[in-house]
Amino acid sequence: MNHFLTLGDLTPDQFMGLLDLAVKLKTQLRKKGRNKPLLEGKTLGMIFQKPSLRTRVSFDMAMIQLGGQALYLSPNEISLGKRESVADVARVLSRYVDGIEARVFAHADVVELAKYSGVPVVNGLSDYSHPCQGAADLLTIYERFGKFDGLKVTFVGDGNNVATSLAFGCALTGAHFVCASPEGYDLNAAVVAKAAEIGKATGSTITLLRDPVEAARDADVIYTDAWTSMGQEEETEKRLKAFAPTYQINAELVSHAAPGYVVMHCLPAHRGQEITDEVCDDERHSALWDQAENRMHAQKAILVKLMAEKKSVRKAAKAKAKRKK
Repeated sequence: MNHFLTLGDLTPDQFMGLLDLAVKLKTQLRKKGRNKPLLEGKTLGMIFQKPSLRTRVSFDMAMIQLGGQALYLSPNEISLGKRESVADVARVLSRYVDGIEARVFAHADVVELAKYSGVPVVNGLSDYSHPCQGAADLLTIYERFGKFDGLKVTFVGDGNNVATSLAFGCALTGAHFVCASPEGYDLNAAVVAKAAEIGKATGSTITLLRDPVEAARDADVIYTDAWTSMGQEEETEKRLKAFAPTYQINAELVSHAAPGYVVMHCLPAHRGQEITDEVCDDERHSALWDQAENRMHAQKAILVKLMAEKKSVRKAAKAKAKRKK
């Protein structure tokens, strides 16, 4: 792991190692009230093209609790790819910081950042993938069920970046993934093929459906996301017609799930659209707030793996050049 751009880049062993470390760091914080300063003296530069509550605060707190610091860079300060090329931003910023987190519109931008950066790059969200959310989701599922094998994880709604990361996460852990979407909003075919290929080694399967009731039947996890994401505002009315009310997570839909089912949502939730208040606030079955907290713990594990356990890409390159001399 030189960078963390999509869960589809990882092996099952790498991903399970991340989840194991996240559990360890979370347990350590709960028992001792603090984490070891594994990132002492390290700085994470955070590029944001999109606003965020969870991504901003969870990365900030992850760095603080690990003894490091985070530097927030707003859209106006960077203007990634406009005021300055993505490649040049990567070249410059990686001379100042020990790691880069980027929350961007286009996945190509985070890929280019990684290509030209001398330090690890973490994808905080892109239109293709939301791997930090996926890591937090699988951590939450493990906490709830104590296993992955045999679990049925159902996603209802748009086959978007969150669904992509959940599909990869299930494939890496051996859980079965089901996605129910209306026509025109299916999970990307290349994602389906890749998840199916990864799943051959873990026993995971991936199934695409139209009917959310069939998808929810005997599901251990029922997951949804906003029907309209940032940058898609012009499609709001069109999407409402495509999704409402068939693809809403409500009391009737979850009645088809397994008895100990868990409801998940990456937030922010548009209550009354993709999910109802009743389901959101169900203390027994809702895992929304655990997911939100687990963003911080999962990201701690990612940052430690990238920034503490390995030399930076730049340092490794310098060491290699020195050996050649």
